[in-house]
Parts: sequence; structure tokens; C-alpha cells
Amino acid sequence: VSWAGATGATIDARCLPQTKCVGHRVPMQEHSRRTMDLAILHWMQSTLANPFFDTIFPLITKLGEHGAIWLVIAIILICTKKNRVWGVTMIVAIGCAWLIGDQILKDIIARPRPFIEDPTLTLLIAPPDGYSLPSGHSSSSFCAATILSFAYLKKGWKAGAWVLAVLIAFSRVYLCVHNPSDVLAGAAFGVLIALIAVFFAKKFLAYWNAGKHQTV
Repeated sequence: VSWAGATGATIDARCLPQTKCVGHRVPMQEHSRRTMDLAILHWMQSTLANPFFDTIFPLITKLGEHGAIWLVIAIILICTKKNRVWGVTMIVAIGCAWLIGDQILKDIIARPRPFIEDPTLTLLIAPPDGYSLPSGHSSSSFCAATILSFAYLKKGWKAGAWVLAVLIAFSRVYLCVHNPSDVLAGAAFGVLIALIAVFFAKKFLAYWNAGKHQTV
């Protein structure tokens, strides 16, 4: 099976690693979920697609590549004394989300990307490698936004982080490189990793502050 995306490149499904599970029999509930995911993607392409979105969402999705924008923000936080712990926490948490989600869970679940399951979907960016579930962009974005909610920042900055996280996650669905359920799972996974990281960060802060008081 081969098809041409909007990028102009011809994609041969046999050359993509995730196709090994295409054609396998899946449970009825799984089939229903996949059908719903694809129905949403087709609805978006027929209803929401427009030249502005087609231009802006590829740029927004670039911000989330490998958690790039969030790692930049984390480095900025590390440079400030009051948020240094939260900057380090962000980097560690995003790294854990990437390791567990992208390197372990994706290969275990082995869900094909939507443009593999349905070649009629139009791609606006080059087809990414790897499996689809969970969405790495979504996990890193929601992981970062959750941790930033605990940092010493103004409410406007925290709200902006959540808006950006939602936009990055939505871009993956709009661009048809992830299913809606991939994005929801990635977001939930990212929040979970972040809350675990925050728990340990608070423990560290309590231990550090207790040690400082003892030395005074």
C-alpha cells in the first residue's frame, strides 16, 4: 500500500515499522475505538481544515518536538534560584515520560499511526516514525504544564503553559499523526508522571529546608 501525502512524498506502508500489526484481529471494543478515532479525524479534515490552521499547527507541533520548548523553559527556571528545583524536576519528569512512554509503552502497545490505518487521511507534515500510543508530544507537554503549576510563577504564565500544552496536543490530531485517544492517553500519562515527580520534589524541598534550619 502506498499513497502520497500533502508533503508530496510517496509513503510505502511496507517501509514503516508499525505496519507489522496492521491486519491483526483486534477485539470488538478496540475496533470500535479505532473507528471512532478515524471518524473524528475525517470530520476534522472535512470541517475544521483551513489554510490558517494548515500553516500554524505544523509550527506549533514543532515546538513540542522532543519536548524542546519545555526543556528551554526548564533551563530558564534553573537559572532562577526560587524555581531551580522545578526546572530540574521538569527535565527529569519529561525524560522519564519519554523513556517510559516512547521507548517502552509504544513498542508494547504497537498501535499504528492513523495515516497507516487509513491512507486516505491527508498529511501536512512528513510522516513520523514509530508507533502511535501514547502521544509523546502530549505526554511531555502536559507533564511540563502540570509541574509549572507548582512553580513560583504568575497565574498568567501558568495558564499560558496549559494553553500551549493543549495546542501542541491538538496539533497532533489535526495533523493526523495521532489519534484522539493517543493524545488523551499521552496527556493523562504526562500528568501522572508529573505528579509523581512533584511528590518527590516536595519531599526534597522539605528535607532541604529542614536541614537549613538545623544548621542555623
